[in-house]
Amino acid sequence: MRRVVALALVVALAAVAAGCGGSSSSSSSTQTAAAAPSNSCAKSNLDLVSGGKLTIGTDNPAYPPWFGGKPQGKWKISDPASGQGFESAVAYAVAQKLGFSKSEVQWKYTPFNKAFAPGPKAFDLDINEISFTPARAKVVDFSSSYYDVNQGIVVRKDKPIANAKTIADLKKYKLGAQLGTTSYQYIQSRIKPGTKPAVFPTNDAAVQSLKNGQIDGLVVDLPTAFYVTAAQVPNSKILGQFPTESGGEHFGMVLKKGSSLTPCVDKAISSLRSSGKLQQIQQQWLAKATGAPVLS
Repeated sequence: MRRVVALALVVALAAVAAGCGGSSSSSSSTQTAAAAPSNSCAKSNLDLVSGGKLTIGTDNPAYPPWFGGKPQGKWKISDPASGQGFESAVAYAVAQKLGFSKSEVQWKYTPFNKAFAPGPKAFDLDINEISFTPARAKVVDFSSSYYDVNQGIVVRKDKPIANAKTIADLKKYKLGAQLGTTSYQYIQSRIKPGTKPAVFPTNDAAVQSLKNGQIDGLVVDLPTAFYVTAAQVPNSKILGQFPTESGGEHFGMVLKKGSSLTPCVDKAISSLRSSGKLQQIQQQWLAKATGAPVLS
């Protein structure tokens, strides 16, 4: 769900925040990949798409709070190579655990849907707010969870939907989300509105539709919702967040199916979690904002 924040925005997010807790839940990597032999995760033994470099994919634009820094070259909004923003910081922390310095990491523009589509990959791993689903895990590997997430809904304050209090209240409105996201799946499977939801090829297009009044509500993951309301859609608010579902939704890094790198990435994430480093990164970049009521 996607995706530079001005200093004021960062301060605003931090001011309303409490820490996000990471889960030890894992995804397809633990189901499809065996534990790595002790020496197989040595840097010299890793099977990489570009020798000597760790290639990390993500979408473009790269949005705060997931990414930060002044955009360079081809990158828009933010620069993944900055090390700023939650996913950039996590990616570099994992890379360091795998033995790579920051200069040995290169970023590859990879559209959201292409990251988990079948076929060869031009990256070693991809990080782009991609939720684990069993269907996706049939064609790619997922790392264990690096972030557990709730969905939220953004509305304009001057629209009738702004008065909705429950999920049932949302059924009569035109909702939208980006194509291929769990946000769109949530609209279809949980909200089940009376009007067919709108689907957009990019989150930019979805946000513009909300600004133009073509949709009443935009469903995105909660951290993205805070960026939308703070920087993208004037006179908007987070109407609420949706209840945490059984099993929980979580983001995982994507790797090619059967990648020998998958258990190594899992090992790195596990180490970051047990040391408290992952929690520190969450606290810095994705402090969970308050003031978003749970819609029941």
